[in-house]
Amino acid sequence: MTQSERIPVLLPLAVGAVMFGCTILIHSVPLSATVNHVRREKKLGRVGTSFWTDIGIVARAISYALVAHLIEVALWAELFLFCGEFHDFGMAYYHSAVNYSTLGYGDVVMSPTWRMLGPLEAANGMLMFGVTTAMVFAVIQRLVETRFGDLRE
Repeated sequence: MTQSERIPVLLPLAVGAVMFGCTILIHSVPLSATVNHVRREKKLGRVGTSFWTDIGIVARAISYALVAHLIEVALWAELFLFCGEFHDFGMAYYHSAVNYSTLGYGDVVMSPTWRMLGPLEAANGMLMFGVTTAMVFAVIQRLVETRFGDLRE
């Protein structure tokens, strides 16, 4: 490995840590919106009343999370543009989505200077998808417990 092929670690780690913080803040918005939506539906007596109402509640929670994920991918793409890795937002967004979703095609590779951001974004995406999964599971669990009271015991 030549000197020019060395992969820096500290700067990308610091930048990646800032991005982690930003995505956590972004992801807290759909979490809060979902909790508020389920609480409001429960107060109105709609939770657990029918299959289609419950599907609507779950679909809204998933939609909130999807929007957050798309915004987070865009934020990483903007970072890649800022770092000079891409000159086109479309290519930066594509690369970001591949990293964030841990798909990892590898058809687009960043320069050694910022290459470490790829695995950091993948770790960030895995964690955010985990948060989304936990949120959707909690909503479904609440709906099932409300609709089928005998399952609480």
